[in-house]
Amino acid sequence: QVQLVESGGGLVQAGGSLRLSCAATGTIFSINAMGWYRQPPGKQRELVASITRGGSPNYADSVKGRFTISRDNAKNTVDLQMNSLKPEDTAVYYCKADGVNGKYIYSGSYWGQGTQVTVSS
Repeated sequence: QVQLVESGGGLVQAGGSLRLSCAATGTIFSINAMGWYRQPPGKQRELVASITRGGSPNYADSVKGRFTISRDNAKNTVDLQMNSLKPEDTAVYYCKADGVNGKYIYSGSYWGQGTQVTVSS
């Protein structure tokens, strides 16, 4: 069974930084894309950033220049470095893995449990 375990959320003042980490556990052979989504209070879940297995990133316009996504294919991890945080970045952040191939798994998609990020003004 594949699980995504997130860490690094918390409370920070506007202008501060946080780093989110996500590790995929289980018998995994490869993961295609990994990414971070967020769901602000009362709103729909939205893409924040994603990264291909080859390392090509994609960012939401609202976070370009402030957030950086990175991954380690050998460790099946993906990180999100968040700088210059704003109150509007407050949300539950979810890790996602797509195109997961593993023992008895072909092209599966998985979500993490979510981690709260709160940015105070």
